[in-house]
Amino acid sequence: KKKTLTALPELIDDGGGSAFAPLVVLELAPDTKEEAVAWLLSRIRDPQHSGGAELLVRQLGPGVEAGEKTNPNVFLVGASRRRLLSGAEDLGLFKEYSDGSMRGFTCANKLNFKGFTGDGDDFLSMAECQYIIKHELDTLRAKEETHVPGHSQAKLYPGKSIVRRLQSKGILVQMFPLHEKEELKRLSFSWYKKVKLAFQPLDDIRHYYGEGLGLYFGFLEYFTLALVPMALVGLPYYLFDWEDYDKYVVFAAFNLVWCTIILELWKQFSASLAFRWGTLSRKRAFEEPRPGFHGVLGFNPVTGREEPVYPAAKRHVRIYLVSVPFVLLCLYLSLHVMMIYFQMEGWALTLHDQDPTFWTGVLVFVPSVIYAVVIEIMNLIYRYAAEFLTEWENHRLESSYQNHLVLKVLVFNFFNCFASLFYIAFVMQDMVLLRQSLATLLITSQILNQVMEAFLPYWLQRRRNKKMIRRVQKRRTLGEQELPLEEQVRLEADMSTYLGTFDDYLELFLLFGYVSLFSCVYPLAAVLVVLNNVTEVYSDAFKMCHVFKRPFSDPAANIGVWQLAFEAMSVIAVVTNCALIGMSPQVKAYFPESDTQLILWTVAIEHFLLAVKFILTFLIPDVPKHIRIKLARLEFESLEALKRKLLMPPCQELDAPFQEAEFE
Repeated sequence: KKKTLTALPELIDDGGGSAFAPLVVLELAPDTKEEAVAWLLSRIRDPQHSGGAELLVRQLGPGVEAGEKTNPNVFLVGASRRRLLSGAEDLGLFKEYSDGSMRGFTCANKLNFKGFTGDGDDFLSMAECQYIIKHELDTLRAKEETHVPGHSQAKLYPGKSIVRRLQSKGILVQMFPLHEKEELKRLSFSWYKKVKLAFQPLDDIRHYYGEGLGLYFGFLEYFTLALVPMALVGLPYYLFDWEDYDKYVVFAAFNLVWCTIILELWKQFSASLAFRWGTLSRKRAFEEPRPGFHGVLGFNPVTGREEPVYPAAKRHVRIYLVSVPFVLLCLYLSLHVMMIYFQMEGWALTLHDQDPTFWTGVLVFVPSVIYAVVIEIMNLIYRYAAEFLTEWENHRLESSYQNHLVLKVLVFNFFNCFASLFYIAFVMQDMVLLRQSLATLLITSQILNQVMEAFLPYWLQRRRNKKMIRRVQKRRTLGEQELPLEEQVRLEADMSTYLGTFDDYLELFLLFGYVSLFSCVYPLAAVLVVLNNVTEVYSDAFKMCHVFKRPFSDPAANIGVWQLAFEAMSVIAVVTNCALIGMSPQVKAYFPESDTQLILWTVAIEHFLLAVKFILTFLIPDVPKHIRIKLARLEFESLEALKRKLLMPPCQELDAPFQEAEFE
């Protein structure tokens, strides 16, 4: 059930007699100059033809306890329905058409879109309205101003994004969309408050949070279901062959097929979701420079505007002469820590062999547990260093920044988490120790992740909001069940900011690595990952609903660079599992006298399987056939409509919208 704009809990006045539903919160620094505040509000309210955003804005009131010191520079932003509909057309927002297809919304054809009645009160979801407002604020540009009034250090250039400059100079503290309490309650109930064996409400998640988070939770659900066959095979395999470490060949072969097929099928499932949500054929918006990007003032030949320019040669120098050596140094330190772990492991095993007691048996697992904890700490420290370096590289676009950050983090995390397992498997060739190390690393990392991702954020949030919680309880004792808008806004402003799906995808990437690379020697790994993912769904759902601010909608069509990361891991999994098969006693028995022949046959089979994998990539289409047909039909109809419009006599131009609607 969709939540309508008219059903929002409270309408407020913008000071000019126009009532609107507050959708987005702008918080400026407490010491922002009055002239800067007045200038910004004027630019937000100005009509579009004057270079403004033509939005509605009002300052947030002091709240219940007006005597308490609070930031006065908090503003609520909304928009009229007409402005939101024109913004949806400007953005090329896809909505469901009367024939069931997803098409770009136009005001001329608005009556032909499903769900559009009257003035379009319930046509756009709250998340879509907030995304439109964010877009309008982001594209608010400076005209002739040389700096932000009252802040001479905040330089402005004609065409420069005002909001991004305010963010980079610390004048704009935060900008976030408001939660809708009733809709959030319904989503919480259907998502995680009822413990049941059922699919997630992906359409409701997408409706409230946008396509980016909808695709993440869709991938989490798909990955969990894809692990079920491996878990069903691995559980009896683990139970009946506990002491027989040589019978992993069949499971390794199963791994080879599994890690290839599931990623190809995910592409089709992802395309189906994106098509249903209207983002598959949506054109990517032109990217503006990042808020943190800086440089000397120059001319952009694409936009025709003056803006900061930074030479690509300088950026490459920073990347290849600083960032790359730093990453290599971190890999060396990780290798050094790994060798210390092996020394501790050898000491513990020697002690247990000399005096095999219960306590020395427990001591055998201690080095692995310590090493797993150290791995998580090193990953965390490196993450901050990688963010600092990537910021220092001064990438112009957010997509470029994210790609370089993902690459740095993936390389280090992969090496840090899996180097010891590769060493044990292919240098020491100790399958017993490999099983023990894999189990310890996997279980310890899952426990730490659950503590860091679920319990710690909740605990910190409770501490941070103790005063506000007391206010809520106080008002309820007075018989008032609803928290006033002012208090609700300040409560949400103090909540943690959701930093995106980066860490969530990274965790799934590492779990996919544990399962696809070495689970043949520890078949229970798939079972543990399934259990982890089930708890991950509930913990992530709780955090999104109660710990984090509501994030802006992200109209994503796929999982982006993470698809390539998972595919790269699947290629490494083919090589790893072929090597493990080649090392098994059953296969070695066929080559009793020649290790060279064994290696050559293993490499040949591995190359053959990689070839089959890449052939399957081409044979299995990324987009299902029925969706490709629908997309082609929409493109054909759009071209035909354009031809009819171009061939139309001038006297019929006024009737064009109605003729297009009839044709559509």
